[in-house]
Amino acid sequence: MSSRHRRPKGDDEGENMSVLKSLKLSDAKPAAQAKTPVERGREKLVENLALQKQLAEATIAGTVFDPPKHFIMRTNGEGARVRVEVPRRVRKGWFEDGSRTTHFIMQYGGRPLEIAKGKTAIEVGPLPKLPTLIDSLIEAVRAGELDSAIATAAAERGRILNRNGKPSAS
Repeated sequence: MSSRHRRPKGDDEGENMSVLKSLKLSDAKPAAQAKTPVERGREKLVENLALQKQLAEATIAGTVFDPPKHFIMRTNGEGARVRVEVPRRVRKGWFEDGSRTTHFIMQYGGRPLEIAKGKTAIEVGPLPKLPTLIDSLIEAVRAGELDSAIATAAAERGRILNRNGKPSAS
């Protein structure tokens, strides 16, 4: 080995130490951003509405909607737990009645979200107006206008999932 490839001993340490000495170090840690159940419910509903908007836009454009994938854990042939990418299933949240008027139903926890007493569907009109309506609904969810409906749906889902008929503890 020639001497031109060798570095003097201690040279690297001196360079690193001078860089570290020039930095302003602290012991600060990020604060935990705990979300309330209401905030998690809003996020879940907004995510679902965004997927519905993408599906509606693809339907209007006459293209095939390719939903985003998500990852789940599965056991492979050797018995090891592996992360597998699977397609997300997105169901159409709208329908047309006999007079060809489009109606939209928001889903939360696999069930229709009751917007007003006994009312779950929103009359849209023609299908091309649906993405605009979904944008308005996303704004309403972010503003907290549907918090009580989300809380009711979450409590109802808890009753359904709990075997003894009581809402699950949150």
